[in-house]
Amino acid sequence: MAIRVIGAASLTRDLGRWRHDEPGAAPAADNSRRTTRPAYVALAESVRLLIHDGRAPLGVALPSERDLATSLRVSRTTVTSAYSLLREHGYLISRQGSRSTVALPPTVVHDGTKPARSLLAMMAQPELPTIDMTYAAMSAPVEMMDAYTTALQGLPTYLGTHGMDPVGMLMLREALARRYTERGLPTDPDQILVTLGAQHGLRLLLNVLTTPAERVLIDHPSYPNAIEAIRDVGARPVPVPLRPDGWDLDGIRSAARQTAASIAYLVPDYHNPTGLLLSAEGRAELAAIARETRMTVIVDESMVDLHLTDDEIMPPVAAFARGSEIVTIGSASKSFWGGLRVGWVRANQSLITKLLGTRSTMDLGTPVMDQLATVHLLQHADEILTVRRQQLRSRRATLLDALAEDLPDWRVSPGAGGMSLWAQLPAPVSTALAATAPNHGVLLAAGPRFGVQGAFERFLRLPFTHEEADIRIGVKCLAAAYNSLTPHAIEPLTPMTCY
Repeated sequence: MAIRVIGAASLTRDLGRWRHDEPGAAPAADNSRRTTRPAYVALAESVRLLIHDGRAPLGVALPSERDLATSLRVSRTTVTSAYSLLREHGYLISRQGSRSTVALPPTVVHDGTKPARSLLAMMAQPELPTIDMTYAAMSAPVEMMDAYTTALQGLPTYLGTHGMDPVGMLMLREALARRYTERGLPTDPDQILVTLGAQHGLRLLLNVLTTPAERVLIDHPSYPNAIEAIRDVGARPVPVPLRPDGWDLDGIRSAARQTAASIAYLVPDYHNPTGLLLSAEGRAELAAIARETRMTVIVDESMVDLHLTDDEIMPPVAAFARGSEIVTIGSASKSFWGGLRVGWVRANQSLITKLLGTRSTMDLGTPVMDQLATVHLLQHADEILTVRRQQLRSRRATLLDALAEDLPDWRVSPGAGGMSLWAQLPAPVSTALAATAPNHGVLLAAGPRFGVQGAFERFLRLPFTHEEADIRIGVKCLAAAYNSLTPHAIEPLTPMTCY
């Protein structure tokens, strides 16, 4: 079977400004000399970042050394040395007579408990304590143990069955239907399909609603895993830029008409990564756009419980629909705990039936224990979420204070809720910053992860889900990494200490 190869032009585009000293990258305030890493190390680090971001998929071959050198306008020696460094540390696998393919080193742990260090750190430094700011998720609430204890007590009722229910247990679907009804969207349990998280629900919907090469509108920036899910089914994400104050609804209407997109994926409730919230008027207009253009809008409500202001709580977008134009996905992961793999789809019964037909080829249902635990958490949601929202408000304030102190030239504005800030950098160095940050004790998700075609090099998502002390440490490490990209920085091979 032929190996898929990343084109040199595509890889060059994704690498962006991989050299800190190239034009347009962190312009100096004076004429002092810029200190940089060797070109081959900078290239290897940037490719490594693409691998961890998923933009250079595992098993895919990199371009030939000659093609990439030509595309990047560097010497072939630079590319050869970069590939050698990646190969040495387990990021490339080479076999005689075939291309080098992308891999992850065996030492990389996939559960997020031990983030991978940069190549520079591997070469020259002992392991540093690391603050992982690549994810936006909180640790479990204290009630989680009670939830699973209660679930265990209720488990005997289900042990006499085969335990596989692809639509989800009725008790949970009834609880979810009640929550939708209380929010102003009358819902029947038969309109709920319980999934293995919101991401699983999105993939089921994409498999049913899209065809290869079909265009899917997305807000831009957007959730990275959603962008990849769209691409994985062979569809094409069509970005509609978010304005600083929210959604460009005229742009969504125009894009839907011009591209004939039949599907959209949007996050109007405490948007990831910006924290923005779509107004009630905007929700009504979005539903109208869906009807006018005959477009199905998949609304991701994963963050819906995380409102951090005293503003009015918005009704679901689907409450403004007149038919089946709005489909909603939700999740217990952001509200309660990422380890609780329970999500759901709310749609009309016809679509639920189609989703069940597709699901049978992928999995046979959501674990019973997780569903029972979620029922308990939903019964105590008000008290649990009140505490978690208080924690998030405090941590967001800490992050804003730390950024104002250590990175005062960065532009950040708190959204209405969610778990992260979307920070604008003074220069387009997001990928370079994420590449060098592990040397300084912090892991970052580069801005381009949240967009398509290399967008958002001037932006960075900063979650405020860590403990406040760790947030302050993380920002100091972030400032150290950012300063290392400036003319007055020390050589990155000797990382600054922020602890």
